[in-house]
Amino acid sequence: MRKLRAFTVRLFSLFAGPRANAELDAEIESHVALDTDAGIRAGLDPREARRQALIHLGGAEQTRQAQRDRQTLPALEDLLHDLRHGLRIMVRNPSFTLVTVLTLALGIGAATAIFSAVKPILIDPLPYPHASRLMMLWEMRSGERPMAVTFGTFRGISERSHSFDSIAVLKAWQPAISATGQSAPADRLEGQRVSADYFRVFGIAPLQGRDFRASDDRFRGPNVAILSDRLWRRRFNADPDLVGKQIVLDDAQFTVIGIMPATFENVLAPSAEIWAPLQYNPALPADGREWGHHLHMIARLRDGVTAVQATSETAGLLHTLGQINATGYNSSGGPVDALVVNPLQRDLTAAVRPALLAVLGAVLLVLLIACVNVANLLLARGSRRNAEFAMRTALGASGKRLLRQLLIECLLLAACGCLLGLGIAAAGARALVALSPPGLPRINAVSINGGVFLFALAVTTLIGIVVALVLTVQASRHNLRIGVQAGSRQSTGGRSLARRALVVTEVSLAVVLLVSAGLLLRSMQRLFAVDPGFDASNTLTMMVQGSGHRDQTDAGEIRFFQQALENVRQVPGVVSAGFTSQLPLTGSPDVYGTEFEKDGKANGDPALRYTVTPGYIEAMRIPLRRGRLLNENDTAGAPIAVLINDSLARREFGSADPIGQHMRVGPDMGHADRPWATIVGVVGNVKQESLAVGEEDAFYIATAHWQWVDPEQTLVVRTKGSAASVASAIRDAIWSVDSNVPVVRVATIDSLLAATAAERRFVLILFEAFGLVALCLAAIGMYGVLAGSVAERTRELGVRAAFGATRADILALIMRQGMALTAIGLAIGMCGALAAARALAAMLFSVSWLDGLTYFAAAAVLLGVSAVACFIPARRAASIDPMQALRAE
Repeated sequence: MRKLRAFTVRLFSLFAGPRANAELDAEIESHVALDTDAGIRAGLDPREARRQALIHLGGAEQTRQAQRDRQTLPALEDLLHDLRHGLRIMVRNPSFTLVTVLTLALGIGAATAIFSAVKPILIDPLPYPHASRLMMLWEMRSGERPMAVTFGTFRGISERSHSFDSIAVLKAWQPAISATGQSAPADRLEGQRVSADYFRVFGIAPLQGRDFRASDDRFRGPNVAILSDRLWRRRFNADPDLVGKQIVLDDAQFTVIGIMPATFENVLAPSAEIWAPLQYNPALPADGREWGHHLHMIARLRDGVTAVQATSETAGLLHTLGQINATGYNSSGGPVDALVVNPLQRDLTAAVRPALLAVLGAVLLVLLIACVNVANLLLARGSRRNAEFAMRTALGASGKRLLRQLLIECLLLAACGCLLGLGIAAAGARALVALSPPGLPRINAVSINGGVFLFALAVTTLIGIVVALVLTVQASRHNLRIGVQAGSRQSTGGRSLARRALVVTEVSLAVVLLVSAGLLLRSMQRLFAVDPGFDASNTLTMMVQGSGHRDQTDAGEIRFFQQALENVRQVPGVVSAGFTSQLPLTGSPDVYGTEFEKDGKANGDPALRYTVTPGYIEAMRIPLRRGRLLNENDTAGAPIAVLINDSLARREFGSADPIGQHMRVGPDMGHADRPWATIVGVVGNVKQESLAVGEEDAFYIATAHWQWVDPEQTLVVRTKGSAASVASAIRDAIWSVDSNVPVVRVATIDSLLAATAAERRFVLILFEAFGLVALCLAAIGMYGVLAGSVAERTRELGVRAAFGATRADILALIMRQGMALTAIGLAIGMCGALAAARALAAMLFSVSWLDGLTYFAAAAVLLGVSAVACFIPARRAASIDPMQALRAE
């Protein structure tokens, strides 16, 4: 307690101010006066008596300092002194301070913004208890990519596995909702059909009500639903009594049994806000939906079980299931070779990890360039402070004392840059969220939080320490006598070499970013040059849900879509229109097996399935290669007609004409009682998953000839003018048939084309921005070094001019000096660019990472900018008046 009280007294003494100093001076003078009086009484001369009193005291200034050290905290006092000195230097040089702080803020802000995105996506654990035990399970056939599981696999693994605490499956669900007793129009929701243990896998329970039970998830079980907190507040005004009440989903009554907490983050479907039991038929008909590969399976490992052990166990179980359910597995496209068990977080981030790491690497290069630029600025200022450092050393300042002063100055600049950088980072984080491609996991968790702030603080501290060390090493190398002679040329030689080395570093790093941005730009150009297989201009799309349970027959559903289509075609400005079961460039391909009569067997080769109405091909302007298109005569009861695309025609028929040939398509191909469809036309290939995916086999069949009617279909409308301008009239035309059907996802096909390359565009925008910043910083660094060199060499240049050097000679001299630095940096940077380009190869499309044109263009841009940066100080050097330069010296 005594030590704490003494520390507090010392601490407050630091801030006592002039009054405490005056009291200490008065006390010391009182002691001296008493000793002087004693000496006088002893017979000494008054002057000698005072001298002896001061000697006895030990010196007034020494005593004052010793007493202050005992009453205060010397180390803290020195620190405050250095802080005040550093602040005075910053205030005395406002332009230098502003440029330095802005440069640091740009680097720190950009790095912090990117880290705010990388941290929740790649570093932080998922927001669930023991998240490392969450696994995704995928079925896999030899030579194919992992695919969604069948219900049969889920049921078999969940009944037999001992590696998991709980297992669940899910699929997308988009019900139309209208609250009972309300006049609000129907709204289409994003939701999921899940098995009973879904929320238990995550370790999260509803905040209100109860979770699903096994009795809820049975064939033709009760209609129950759990709502998200967001939906509960938005649609039901946070009704505290909603649990137990009924709501209307797809014209059926559902009882709300629970409401999830607001903090629940559904990483598998961030937009989902309602859940209902899966309720599949455990009888597992071999040709039914239960054997389709359309369910996503998630599981929680038992404590102590690893993913490798779970994979080994499921491999044995899968073999057993294949023997028990041979018919079911064969109907789903053939036997499954393995069941892949992946950590959920790795699975979620696999697609975006390369892009995020590439962007993180790019922003760290920008941060490094900013630091190099700041070091260059401080070295330039340090050359003007040689006399100050030399005088400090002459007066007894140690290297440690000098380092502390420089460290505090650098940390002050870095701290100001950090504060401004956090503002830039906050704006940058918002921009990242806005620019982020669809499907980027955990994007809502991107924010400037405590962890991100600590990152910015760590970066700031590291920058301050490293730059201070560089300056201290440079300051300690100078001869004391030479340092005092501030005008000596030798005093700047070492610094000039260090500054040139830093400029070479800046140029090298800028080359890496410019080449990377150039490769991504070339890749985007190639990607958008790909023919999607249709004409996207003046084309509008929207998803329409059928009339649902009001019409229990497929005929009723078909009648609704036909009437809606007829009304849409009457809208002024509509050229053509049609419905389709799936829209190109939307991913998640819907595939079914195919069987050709010429084979004599069901080969099961999958192809994209497009169930369409007449007018769809015309609206999309998919080219007809041969035969005819589907028309109004292809109705129920008419012979089944089917179109195939170029890819499927070449694979099955080679150069032969497929028109008139017979095939079966669908989940029950190979059944002898299924009628054959006649191929009536061949159309061009379209891109389904993305522009970057190659040709895919596809077939088109009329809605009336498919085994069932898709409850949600996409309307495609081609218009005479702007497609968006008629969107409202088209919705009204659909609602004139049924005002309660949801019409959602209204978009032009041009926007879908842009979305397919969203991830590449996201990375490209960031690389272009970072490359531009790096180029500007490198040019500024080049200009600063040459401008400083011209100022330091004023006498030399004046002498050259006096001895006959022309303006052109001096201009060429300075230009050669600058361009030589650029050339060295360019050579080093090209080596780094090769390594960076190799790492980016996976994100490139139809462009080699050794693309010569890109490297040449990057070099040309850098040389051009460097030439401009060199010309300005070179021109100033050429205009030096030799007489004024010599007179000033």
